[in-house]
Amino acid sequence: MITPQAGGFGAVVTGLDLSRPLPPATLAQVRAAWAEHAVLSFPGQPLSLEQLEALTLQFGPFGEDPFIRPMPGHPNVLELRREPDETAKNFGAGWHSDWSFQARPPAGTILHGQEVPLVGGDTLFADCRRAWDSLSPAMQAMLAPLRAVHSARQAYGTQGVFARETEARAMQIVTGEAAEATQVHPLVVVHPVSGRRALFVNPVYTVGIEGMTREEGLAILRFLFERIVEARFVFRHRWAADTLLLWDNRSTLHFAEGGYDGHRRVMHRTTLAGDAPLGIGAAA
Repeated sequence: MITPQAGGFGAVVTGLDLSRPLPPATLAQVRAAWAEHAVLSFPGQPLSLEQLEALTLQFGPFGEDPFIRPMPGHPNVLELRREPDETAKNFGAGWHSDWSFQARPPAGTILHGQEVPLVGGDTLFADCRRAWDSLSPAMQAMLAPLRAVHSARQAYGTQGVFARETEARAMQIVTGEAAEATQVHPLVVVHPVSGRRALFVNPVYTVGIEGMTREEGLAILRFLFERIVEARFVFRHRWAADTLLLWDNRSTLHFAEGGYDGHRRVMHRTTLAGDAPLGIGAAA
């Protein structure tokens, strides 16, 4: 059963056993629901690492996860772990689309709750499709041909947030010059399945607009960052152990809340390989 959230952004899927391969017809239904609702939650799904890997491969090949060391023996699984005594800011505490600085950003991300505190740790999602739809025709016409510049430098660069940290982390994060590279993508993308248009910018990885001065680009980007995360486009996911979440990086942003200091939180994550984002002209 697929139960949509209010407004059709996000849905809860029940009645499936993700520990075993999904029948082709069922997998097709889940894929269609994913394209429509962008974020799918599957409660009550206890999975081993091997089962999580097998499930991921039903949706497509693994994406590449840079800057974070994977789990030993599982090169495509990241463990997002925060111990009770950690004081560093919780990982993912900034609105972003996973790895948007890659030439082929991941189409989707899968996150599985292992050890979930009773307090805090919600994940917020913003609908970049409805944010685009909310803009005036004049603003849409101005934005449609633009290309945004993405980079990992603000987070993982030599002077980035993680390079400047002094607090200890359970997660092994790698910083360095590789994060300084830039990648250009259409500012407005067309979803390859649904055909819906969405803003493809985020405050963590989008650093400018091609052909504009820094000040010009940031003025437009700040407006868009604020528009995307308006309350009317956001829903809050509250975690429970054994819940699996699948979201679409091509049409959403997400934000990992803290609020669970003094508690251990452990999540396992995989990414799904994607293609180069399509702009409006290329998709026409």
